Amino acid sequence: MKKELSFALNYALNKGFQIHPDAFKILENVDVRKLEKIIKEIVKEKTKQKLFQISQDDLEVYLGIKDDPTLQCEVKVISDPTSKITTGEGVKGYNALFSSRFNKFKRIVSERPESRMLKSIASTKTAKTEDDMYVCGLVTNRVSERNITKLILEDPSGSFEGIIFDKELQQLADTLLSDQFVMVRISIGKNSGLLVKDIILPDIPDQSGNRSESETYAAFLSDLHIGSKYFMEQEFTEFVQWLSSPDPVAKKIRFILIGGDAVDGVGIYPNQDKELVCQTIEEQLEKMESLLDKIPKNVKIIIMPGNHDPGRRALPQPAIPKKYNSSLWERENVVMVGNPAVISLNGVKVMMFHGQSIDDIVKTTPGLSYDKPTTVMKHLLKARHLSPIYGSQTPIAPEMQDLMVIEDIPDIFHVGHVHRAQLDMYKGILLVNSGSWQKQTPFQASVGMTPNPGIAIMVNLKTFQVLHENYNSNLDNVLQS
Repeated sequence: MKKELSFALNYALNKGFQIHPDAFKILENVDVRKLEKIIKEIVKEKTKQKLFQISQDDLEVYLGIKDDPTLQCEVKVISDPTSKITTGEGVKGYNALFSSRFNKFKRIVSERPESRMLKSIASTKTAKTEDDMYVCGLVTNRVSERNITKLILEDPSGSFEGIIFDKELQQLADTLLSDQFVMVRISIGKNSGLLVKDIILPDIPDQSGNRSESETYAAFLSDLHIGSKYFMEQEFTEFVQWLSSPDPVAKKIRFILIGGDAVDGVGIYPNQDKELVCQTIEEQLEKMESLLDKIPKNVKIIIMPGNHDPGRRALPQPAIPKKYNSSLWERENVVMVGNPAVISLNGVKVMMFHGQSIDDIVKTTPGLSYDKPTTVMKHLLKARHLSPIYGSQTPIAPEMQDLMVIEDIPDIFHVGHVHRAQLDMYKGILLVNSGSWQKQTPFQASVGMTPNPGIAIMVNLKTFQVLHENYNSNLDNVLQS
């Protein structure tokens, strides 16, 4: 008997375990370098279950010969814009979009006690009361000058300018985004001006959260940029190979979520062709398919588009069009969704958004930066909207309804785009920015952006424990939290 096998058997026996003869036959054919780890992991897991026999089934499940029947793998698409896109035309379309935004938010704040006292903006201009009033609307402007801040809101009845004197309230007003919905408490000042005495954001209520019944893991990835010569193909291949290994976490992964920019695209920026190894969208998608094909078939892969992927660039984005690579759509373990989308994984709600609006928010809000994307993600949750600013860098289509309002409250909020992997929590919601699998590009270097690529983030959907594997050899490349 090999000494490694003898050691493994003695370890199990000393822990009070019996080993079935059929299991012994499997152990004889296992790589001797992995025997000790395998036996220790199985003993640990079976001890938790208070079962003290190692069977053939135990080894076949562990080694991936047989699927683990105790692991759930249920995917449901709760919200996907692909089939809902009904773009309006011109002014009519944008009027419909912002009317939809206002009405959706009005329903959201109707659950708050203050909503019973809401008045239209037009009615406040003729009001003759000393009592405070409540109005709501979209922020059209905010201006700070000297010791005061002016806030202009608009609702379907009109607009008004409110003055803020309170310093803390001024700081809150400075974080408001253009076209964001807010509710404010106002009073009539001595000179008949309107004073803002409180600002109430739609925000997310505290969450207790949904959890998976089994210890199934989901892996969160984004911004692969396949087709770019800076795509970390070797590192990504190592991750894919790890998924088929006997590692105890790898064996429990049943979901992989790719949050946009799966490929690098074509003609996205000037002279991009000089940085491509695959010159056409079709080549890039075929390359992606060949890489994803090596992922075990019991793993569900959810793919959403980003600003580099083929199809419409404006938000909301439909799923990557079938015409570019129909075989991706036909795979049983692949789910194609639009941007943004809400997915249920074993009952855990995951809101996926590529994150294009981060560009606009970082540029217009003091104190925010690309280095800390989860701080921007908190702003989006507070605003209950994924892309509130209209007319800036992020293109927004004139949809007949606003599909970017956060109506379904998630358990996990997954974003990419900025190539910085970071974790955080907000009101019980796990925030995951999943970084990238693309090395620093010349453009990023020219503007001082330092990505931390090659980090695979895994979440235990039962406990919400987060683990990660770093495939980047750079010792400074770490996951932020």
